[in-house]
Amino acid sequence: MDTTTFRNVINNELTTTAETRHGINPATAQPNPPVPVATREDLDRAVDAAQQAFKKWSKTTFEQRRAALHAYADAIEENKDTLATILTMEQGKPLTQSAMEIGFGIQWVRGIPNIEIPENVIEDTEERRVVQRHTPIGVACAIVPWNFPVLLALGKIAPAVYTGNTVIVKPSPFTPYCDLKLAELATKFFPPGVVQALSGDDSLGPWCTEHPGIGKISFTGSSQTGQRVMASCAKTIKRVTLELGGNDPCIVCDDVDVDTVVPKVGIFSFLCTSQIYMMIKRLYVHERIYDEFRTKLAEFVKSLPVGDGTKPETFFGPVQNAMQFDKVKELFADTAKSGYKTALGGDIPDSSASPGYFVQPTIVDNPPEDSRVVQEEPFGPILPMMKWSDEDDVIARANGTNSALGASVWTKDMDRATRMADQLVAGSVWVNSHFDISPNAPFGGHKGSGLGTEWGINGLLGYCNSQTLWLKRSP
Repeated sequence: MDTTTFRNVINNELTTTAETRHGINPATAQPNPPVPVATREDLDRAVDAAQQAFKKWSKTTFEQRRAALHAYADAIEENKDTLATILTMEQGKPLTQSAMEIGFGIQWVRGIPNIEIPENVIEDTEERRVVQRHTPIGVACAIVPWNFPVLLALGKIAPAVYTGNTVIVKPSPFTPYCDLKLAELATKFFPPGVVQALSGDDSLGPWCTEHPGIGKISFTGSSQTGQRVMASCAKTIKRVTLELGGNDPCIVCDDVDVDTVVPKVGIFSFLCTSQIYMMIKRLYVHERIYDEFRTKLAEFVKSLPVGDGTKPETFFGPVQNAMQFDKVKELFADTAKSGYKTALGGDIPDSSASPGYFVQPTIVDNPPEDSRVVQEEPFGPILPMMKWSDEDDVIARANGTNSALGASVWTKDMDRATRMADQLVAGSVWVNSHFDISPNAPFGGHKGSGLGTEWGINGLLGYCNSQTLWLKRSP
């Protein structure tokens, strides 16, 4: 795989544009290779190619699509080391975490096509047969964020093409590189126009959501941008799936083994420098074990090295881009100005010491519930840790934001775990874990964290129209 030249993929042809741009390596603040800036004409050509391809692709069988996706997964696996290197270059996450993400992506491409989409027989009598079936929508557009660009691109490509749609991938301008290479690989396994990718600037997303030739938008990103996407899709009554921001609460009960739970909570709070929507963002620890848990969590997180993701020992890479870096710095400044105590960290390294967007992991010690660091999703390595004693109170606090992507409860008492989990408002609720995902399980948010789901049978149906077929046996 060529790692120096990056092109758009339109109708299985590698194309470029007169104007180019480049992403930034967040560990060095140096420019990555140039990428195209797609024009409206490029989008029109891609949509036309996708519409033409849909006519034949939608008539293929599930078995044919499954075979193509499995072969595609094999090719991704053959190139996984190269893709991991590109991912670390563009996203900043350590190579071990890049390899993990690509492994997830391969698992999704192999796993999604093994899900059967059944027909629902509503009535079957001598007079007639009534069946609900699911037909592909047409041209789908996958709008992919910068935090998990490989998994979230493949997690949209696989269900789109498996259900008989064609798909145009629009990567984030911050992380276009792996997604362009994934589309380039796809040209070997799918007919022209089935899988395409366009790199662009901030104009490309709105052009996609407004385009009358695109019938489905799958968007992963912030809640604020999701509102704009939904409003834009309404103009042409597009089907839309929104997987939006989270502010996941984690409730730790007083009966846990602290030494066992601390490393798990630490990883699930700070993986990918906390730049995952479903990381633990608000940590509620029972007051009986609070002091011990705080001390041991700080010690554990402090042991995780910060640095360039190409170094094998690194756990914390940089924040991915300057815009997010500034947001995290603003939240640090507000925390310091408000006088909140920290159990770890609390400052930003001097930029003269490192040119990258590095942030020291920080644990804020028992800030008030209405503080910004609790109510806002930092999307950076700053974790508020709060005390609780009353079960009803902590459930109310956990449910007290407009974000409802994920939540977790940690306890040895399964009756207690079930009782508390049943009251949590979130798209995913974990007991004694966090961030478990599977291609077979639907994933999505409640409230301001999204609309619809990805993955699983429910996610596949999001790429389909419901059609009721009435078969009267005699005219």
